[in-house]
Amino acid sequence: MHAQKVMFLRRVASKLTPLQGSRFFSSSNDLFKSIQELNQEMESVFGEPPASSSLGGSLDTQTMSQESHVVTNDVTQKESFPVLTHIGSKGEAQMVDVSSKEITKRIAIASCKVLLGQKVFDLISANQMEKGDVLAVAKIAGICGAKQTSNLIPLCHNINLSNVHVDLTLNPRECSVEIVGKAVCSGKTGVEMEALTAVTIAGLTVYDMCKAASKDILVTDVRLEHKTGGKSGDWYRNK
Repeated sequence: MHAQKVMFLRRVASKLTPLQGSRFFSSSNDLFKSIQELNQEMESVFGEPPASSSLGGSLDTQTMSQESHVVTNDVTQKESFPVLTHIGSKGEAQMVDVSSKEITKRIAIASCKVLLGQKVFDLISANQMEKGDVLAVAKIAGICGAKQTSNLIPLCHNINLSNVHVDLTLNPRECSVEIVGKAVCSGKTGVEMEALTAVTIAGLTVYDMCKAASKDILVTDVRLEHKTGGKSGDWYRNK
């Protein structure tokens, strides 16, 4: 009998140790099945069933506590992750309701680059492109593009812009045009898309003005550089 008890206690220890060290169980059924088997073996060894408050009760409480802890952690982690505000609860596209947001001053700065090649770069520098002044036309196109953002990007809000500024600079080292766009408003949503649209349209206009001279022109590195205002505060690409 003593040997049976020793063997039984060793078997209990081998079953419970990995369960206590684990963070959660793959299945509650697996745990309770193991408990049931141990209870039956206890009855055969000791001649009576275990008390309901012993092995099963303590482990049951422990399991519920651990499972609750896991669920809480999962919820906390999900809440900390950023969400896609343009996606509804059923996965459908939606426009964000900004009616409850405060009106604040919003500023966004974006940039892009147009790689021209030496031939096209020289033509623009000398203002000898057949269609005219490339940089001046692209500048106006970028400003017009920013004002049309909500018509081009379907879920963007129609923003009352205070100012749009577009600068185009020739870079002789890379034979490129560097474009920087700034959008400003006082409103309930940001102007990042307006700034990005401004530099993108300006870059595409450079391509259109020069495509007769070369098809190798590349519009690249469209990106947000800086934004201020709103709930998320200030953001800088280089910080």
